[in-house]
Amino acid sequence: MSALQRTTPRQARAAHRVQDLLAAARRVFSEHGYQGATTAMIAEAAGVSEATVFTYFAGKRELCIQVVTDWYSEISEELERDVPPLSSVHAKLAHVVRAHLVTLLADGSGMCALVLSEGRAAEPELARVIADCKRRYTAPLMHALAEGQTQGVVRPDMPLRLLRDLVYGAMEHVLWDAITTLKRPRIDTTAEQLTELIWSAITPRDASLSALQRLREEVAQALRHADAASASASSPTSR
Repeated sequence: MSALQRTTPRQARAAHRVQDLLAAARRVFSEHGYQGATTAMIAEAAGVSEATVFTYFAGKRELCIQVVTDWYSEISEELERDVPPLSSVHAKLAHVVRAHLVTLLADGSGMCALVLSEGRAAEPELARVIADCKRRYTAPLMHALAEGQTQGVVRPDMPLRLLRDLVYGAMEHVLWDAITTLKRPRIDTTAEQLTELIWSAITPRDASLSALQRLREEVAQALRHADAASASASSPTSR
């Protein structure tokens, strides 16, 4: 057997072991938070010795950083794929709100609680990683809001950072309410209500009046075209 043949299975086993450890670490961190989790708990969840954990990771912080980075990559890639093709800024906002609520309340509430708490904690390296991940995760919404300001459908007098905080701050409150009361709201209903509430807050104050005026102009133009077509059809020269 060649050296390459011997090395490849070892590399495959090592990669599989790392994935098992990361999966176990995600479960433990989600359930116990960063402070409550230990490498011994992660080793037990993965079915290995604690020494095996340290074979692949320097410690709990490095494990948590990798878990958070991987999780954010998963949810960020979905938004990066799904949001840009949508036709309107309102549709993009609605998709981001619903996807975020699913992430908060259905798929990863433990991870959300972890990053919300550790993003403000005293572990500077972990907090920095979370901040970097959040910038990528919120980028599709920021691009949509910037697009809306260019189109005139989103208020241009408010900085994008404040608009972003309005959207995610409202949903963060929904998460904490669900955590503290142990009651999960209906995601679809809550997403629709939040979207319309946020949309009404971020659109220009005269947006409704402008939209009504545009509608009146479009209707008047359509009527003019219809009258012209009817007159042309009844004209003697058209017979």
